[in-house]
Amino acid sequence: MLSAERVPKSEKLITLQVSLGTEQRQIVAGIGKKYEPETLVGKTIVIVANLKPAKLMGIESQGMVLAAGDADVRGLLTILEEVDPGTKVK
Repeated sequence: MLSAERVPKSEKLITLQVSLGTEQRQIVAGIGKKYEPETLVGKTIVIVANLKPAKLMGIESQGMVLAAGDADVRGLLTILEEVDPGTKVK
């Protein structure tokens, strides 16, 4: 993850800038109750990139972060080993 910042006037939403290797995307994720933005920078996370862009609180999101939990986020799906940005999961 390249950068992360809270969405103003939202407890849950964080705007993330992520690298897919060949491109950079902005993703708005509802993970702000569990994570502080500065703790996310540099992490390797799993995202869904083949979605239509959506707007959350007026900010375009170009994907979705995968996380565990029902009503509340309990953890992000991450990769243990070092892999190149944009590596596909299967």
